[in-house]
Amino acid sequence: MDRLTDKRTSRRKRLGTPAATCVQRRWDEAPGPEDAAEESTQQTEATLFALALAVEQRDHQTAGHCERLAFMSVAMGMALHLSRVQLLSLFRGGFLHDVGKVGIPDSILFKPGKLSASEWVVMRSHVVRGEEICRHLKPLSPVLPIIRHHHERWDGTGYPDGLRGNQIPLLARIVQVADIYDALTSPRAYKPAFTPEKALRLIEEETTKGWRDPEIVDLFFRIHKDMIARLGYVAVGADPNLLALRNSISDLQTLLNVAE
Repeated sequence: MDRLTDKRTSRRKRLGTPAATCVQRRWDEAPGPEDAAEESTQQTEATLFALALAVEQRDHQTAGHCERLAFMSVAMGMALHLSRVQLLSLFRGGFLHDVGKVGIPDSILFKPGKLSASEWVVMRSHVVRGEEICRHLKPLSPVLPIIRHHHERWDGTGYPDGLRGNQIPLLARIVQVADIYDALTSPRAYKPAFTPEKALRLIEEETTKGWRDPEIVDLFFRIHKDMIARLGYVAVGADPNLLALRNSISDLQTLLNVAE
């Protein structure tokens, strides 16, 4: 043992700090099991997001829906002062909420007319399908309640579980309002795009019926003019990860300060 090593060992003993036991690998060494597991998780997550975007791109009328939904959901989450973890879940939930529609036939998904009772059963299954698709990826566990419950109703008449009131997870209630607004203001096979004013009136009517959380709807209305209505001025980018969230958070905060 040379003098320098001996001095370091003596210093550790005086300070009560154990000698380091981890070994640094060279950059060009073969990856270990932990590296392979992390890479596999990232690849699986990336595949799921690509799948969600592929679902959206099956219909050109829904282009940008996931991105706008992610933005609006995070904006509401910031207004509620939610944690960074919750904001990331909202961001990911915006992209993955309808991933289960990958298993819905085009004849139902893009039907211009009213769905039959049996077709509605198939359509409504997309929330459970989506949850099953994402269930096996641990980092997405906070997103599962969003995927499963974003079609529940405040009065308990929604699906798939008939939850009511605060039984519906908060993040699912947030994504739900953003989802409804974007669906109303975008063209669909069964309707034209509504104006923002008409969309807000319809959301207000549904809230009066007892379908939506009145506090979340009130929040959405309060930040709509100065934030939601300015979606085109903030580019989130179709990149549903933490880096994209961080890159957009300052612009969102600026708009939120204006709205307040």
